[in-house]
Formats: sequence, C-alpha cells, structure tokens
Amino acid sequence: MRTLIALGGNAMTAPDGRARPEDQIAAVGQAMAGVADLVAVGVEVVLTHGNGPQVGNLLVKNELAAHVVPPVPLDWCGAQTQGTLGFVIVSALEAALAARGVTKTVAALVTRTLVDAHDPGFDRPTKPIGRYLPADQATAMIAHGQTWEDRGDRGWRRVVASPEPLEVLDAPAVAALVEAGFVVVACGGGGIPMVRDPSRNGVRGVEAVIDKDLSAVLLARAVGADQLVIATDVDHMFLHYGHADARALSRVGVAELRGYLAAGEAAGGSMAPKAEAACRFVEGGGRRAVITALGRIREAVLGETGTVVEKENDRA
Repeated sequence: MRTLIALGGNAMTAPDGRARPEDQIAAVGQAMAGVADLVAVGVEVVLTHGNGPQVGNLLVKNELAAHVVPPVPLDWCGAQTQGTLGFVIVSALEAALAARGVTKTVAALVTRTLVDAHDPGFDRPTKPIGRYLPADQATAMIAHGQTWEDRGDRGWRRVVASPEPLEVLDAPAVAALVEAGFVVVACGGGGIPMVRDPSRNGVRGVEAVIDKDLSAVLLARAVGADQLVIATDVDHMFLHYGHADARALSRVGVAELRGYLAAGEAAGGSMAPKAEAACRFVEGGGRRAVITALGRIREAVLGETGTVVEKENDRA
C-alpha cells in the first residue's frame, strides 16, 4: 500500500511546544522510527510535513534584524524550512532504516505549490502568523510592506493570505523518485506558494501560507497514494472537544464527517483543515485517510488506531 504521511509542524516539537533544534530532532527521530518499521515491511511511503513553528522562528529573526537587513519574504521562509526539516527527516529516517538492516534511499525535494493570484485571500489576508508585537515594532514591519492587525491587549499580529492550493508544480519529479524506489520528503509546509506570471513566462513566489494538509491531498493524488495519514498531536479527532461529553471518533464515513464539519464539530482550530483534507482524499478516490498522533503512525497505517475516514460503503 502506497501511503502519504503528513507530519504536523507543531507535532515536531517538544511536548511543551519548544522548538529548539534538539527538540525537533528528537521528535522527528521518534516519528521516523515508526516510518522505518513501515518501510521494513514493504509499505511505500511518501512524506510531507508542516513548518509553522519553524517559520515562526524565522519571522522572529526577521523582526529582530529588520533594522540591519531586509526581512526575507514568506516564500523564502518556506523554502528554507523545507530544506532544514527535509535534511533532518532524511537523516533520521536513514539512521532508523540502517538500524533495521533496510537498504532504501531517502531524498528531500524542495517543492512549489501553485495558487491563484486572484484568490480572495490576497484581497483580505486573515491567517495570523508569528508572535504579537507592540505597536511601534509592528509599525516598523508594516514599513517593509507587511500587513499587521491590532489585536487589543495582546498587541499587533501579522496576517497573510492562505490561498487554496491548486497544483503541486514539482509533483512529476516526486513521482519519478517514488517510482524509482526512493522514500521522498516533499511539499513541506504546503509547498512554496507560487502564482503564474506571464511577464516572466513562468511563476513567482508570493507572500502566503498554504495549508499543508490540503496540499498533501494534491501530492497524494499525484503519486497514486492509496492512503493518507495525517499526523498531529492527538490520537483521534473528537466531537465536543474540550467539553465533558467529548467523544473520540474511531471510524467515520465521509458524509458523516462532512456533517460534523458543517455543524462546527471539527474539534478545535487546526483540526478542521485536517478533516477537510481527509474528506477530499477519500472523495477523490483514495482508499482511506487516518488522523492520529505523530507517535502512532505505524499503528495508523496498519489500521489499528486513529480516526479512520472511509467511504460509507467501505464501513459496512
């Protein structure tokens, strides 16, 4: 079974949320142990990952150094974090495979994702990123062309567009490596956001954040994945999350899950895109999607844990 595994950026940090290099390396090492177990039993794996905390760190560096060097744009931040996390993942997986006596080549590919230059998100950016700043520091960043909003007592926060991903531009290269037998890491952070630019006879990067789970669906289709596993920081999706009557979802049909989404039952801020991605993957012909914790990847791929999303007739 060919499986695309989407690793959450927040899940690749310490349990307390710290994102020091050693914290990220340790979390990735734990995740890659499970991935290596899968590769060892013949599962074809393609990996993608989030990059929220890592881009957040770069944004802080931008802010602190803005009076010395110009801030780098978000597409550059995306490319940098793809490279950094890519080599961390590749190194950890190679070591885990070697410990199991498995010979398999691993590669990371810096990947671009096409979005529509006229996506409504560019007219009114709403995706908050980075830390809160006092007004004077936010003003300095606004002078560099960024959009910031006054969030009251907490301070000012930057907002950017989060456009719908349309196409993974480098999917053919990913697919070629997969067919050649590589374990590939690609489309990190949803991919570097790009728009068509006729004046350049090509594409150019833009200031935006792409949801990595929605991009993972596009990548999964491009490589012919049978299964999509979305790894986060909880074992299951929950209904009535945060309430006394919270209930874990084990197996759910797409139509049922769509109903929960429509009713606002997606269990917290970052879970709705994951549920949407799971629905899109199965609706597009995928066998199943699973949402689970980073440390439960192996069990999720084998159908032993997590919230499993399937077509209704597959649940009968």
